[in-house]
Amino acid sequence: MTKQAFVALVTCFNEDETINYEATRAQVRRQVEVGNNIMCAGTNGDFTALTFEEKVRLTEEVVDEVGGRVRVIVNAGMPATFETIKLAREFDRIGVDGIAVITPFFIACTQDGLIRHFSTVADAVITPVYLYDIPARTQNHIEAETARTLSGHGNIAGIKDSGGAKETLEAYLQVAKEVDGFEVYSGPDHLVLWALQNGAAGCISGLGNAMPHVLAGILKGVNAGDVAEAERQQAIFAAFRTDLYALGFAPAMVKRALYLQDASVGASRQPALLPNEEQDARIANILRQYGLL
Repeated sequence: MTKQAFVALVTCFNEDETINYEATRAQVRRQVEVGNNIMCAGTNGDFTALTFEEKVRLTEEVVDEVGGRVRVIVNAGMPATFETIKLAREFDRIGVDGIAVITPFFIACTQDGLIRHFSTVADAVITPVYLYDIPARTQNHIEAETARTLSGHGNIAGIKDSGGAKETLEAYLQVAKEVDGFEVYSGPDHLVLWALQNGAAGCISGLGNAMPHVLAGILKGVNAGDVAEAERQQAIFAAFRTDLYALGFAPAMVKRALYLQDASVGASRQPALLPNEEQDARIANILRQYGLL
């Protein structure tokens, strides 16, 4: 099976904090040109800072810009099942390829509550639903047995694992091996190649915003059976990740690294961290080391 890379696309903002849709479209084109698929309105897309209406328009703009050339997944997850369904139905109408549903945040959930949440959303739409686990941000975690239960739902197609723990990823991959049609997408950028070699259908990468060609190179190497090339590209990706993430919060560092390559990306909405000249200089130095600036 051909493995696929998705980039967890940033959302671009103007100086007055309105969304810069044209700049966002430019970032879509940049990814499509190298063959990467798109995930929008996720963690790297500042989804918690966007209104309901903005998420709908953002998805319309991205889908229109993609024009069917690559796949588009959009995150509909919100704390309440009610609003998640409302968003998911809008994305269903627009015509995306998949709807990701991040675990509820702020609200503490039992595993039974998660099963009810995801099942109810999946019942409400035709578009395939993907579970999205990122416990460090939501404080809720989809256990492997819960994923196994949900894999039996006719409209739940897989899971995005952004937990960062190899053991959790292994447990999800075991579910995928045992359940036909259930796909695992790896979130941690240092595990892209390992995940692909161990049964993942693909990856959903935040770092790919700043280094799209290398992410695409890992996938091309894997799909062509060129392990040495895939390993070479993964080594570059992992080293860049280590250097960049040593400076601060991962999504913020990705956004800033991209901003220094293209100022039209803008900053994130407040209360996100303000630009820091000293930090920017260190990021720029890293970008130069990797031939990105």
